[in-house]
Amino acid sequence: MNELKIAVSGINAVDNPGPGVGIARALKEDPDLNVKIIGLAYDAMEPGIYMDWVVDKTFILSYPSSGKDALLERLAYIKKSYGLDYIIPNLDSELPLYTKYTKEIEALGVEVFVPTENQYKLRAKDKLVQVAEKINIDIPKTAVVNSPDELIKAVDKIGLPVMVKGAYYKAERAYTTQEAISHFHKISAEWGFPIILQEVVKGEELNVVGVGDGEGNMIGKLGIKKMWITSLGKIWTGVTIKNELMLNAADNFVKEYKWKGPFELECIVDKNKIYLIEINPRFPAWSYFATGCGINLPANMVKKSFGLPFEENQDYEAGKLYVRYTYETITDMKTFQNVITKGEN
Repeated sequence: MNELKIAVSGINAVDNPGPGVGIARALKEDPDLNVKIIGLAYDAMEPGIYMDWVVDKTFILSYPSSGKDALLERLAYIKKSYGLDYIIPNLDSELPLYTKYTKEIEALGVEVFVPTENQYKLRAKDKLVQVAEKINIDIPKTAVVNSPDELIKAVDKIGLPVMVKGAYYKAERAYTTQEAISHFHKISAEWGFPIILQEVVKGEELNVVGVGDGEGNMIGKLGIKKMWITSLGKIWTGVTIKNELMLNAADNFVKEYKWKGPFELECIVDKNKIYLIEINPRFPAWSYFATGCGINLPANMVKKSFGLPFEENQDYEAGKLYVRYTYETITDMKTFQNVITKGEN
């Protein structure tokens, strides 16, 4: 097929890694695709910029807070100066722009395969109760509060310890009511209201990554169990598992909401009970795990977008091990200088 120039963000392969480098690897490794990878970075120190065996060209973007016009102007420049056929955005901070302005991006001649605005809103933690009910999965006891008085009443009902969460970001565990109030004030000052209180449930951390086609069908999925995580809560070692309750919930999620694009469901499993903890509307940092197990989700998503054939909902083997590792690369300062002075390399 003709060469595709595909841009990926989240190439910050640091101790809190983004998904971009793994997605770039997956696209490069698919034998049916002929791709050049464009790394979209927000900082000159993002390691993916310097991984030229994975990323062919890099452009610096303005931070998402700069808004729609800055994004569209930069994408138009990339399209004209280098070529740009497809974008895979991978960061929570930028997704609202891509979900809201999909038509404007596509008008530039650039394909993007992301959730709709309404689908994106499902990731809010105050929506999880309704989502869990519709996809036939449990959820820890949950309360949505907007004041310290409401919080105190909710803590009495839920019990201690309790998780105090922002609607989109931040989560803290509280062992006393006073500690919960302190987290309430801190999170609401940073992220606003509402604040979600949630029962602390015990069990194994299981996650599933998948891609929906926007019509209710699953393009592919893979379930894992976290075995070892970093101090920042990021998976370092994991193993593929086949928990039917979780995998069925993922299928139900895609079917019920006609989900379009990548997603991750974070779950806690205790014997025959599975709790939905979080929905991420993007590829997780560990999504290359699926590619290594024979399910190339990024490549399949690209093929779906361009009407190319691929095998849907491929099976995978349980018991495959995922191990993340650090790696050093030595390069010339010229790349750094180009990125700083020109905004590209």
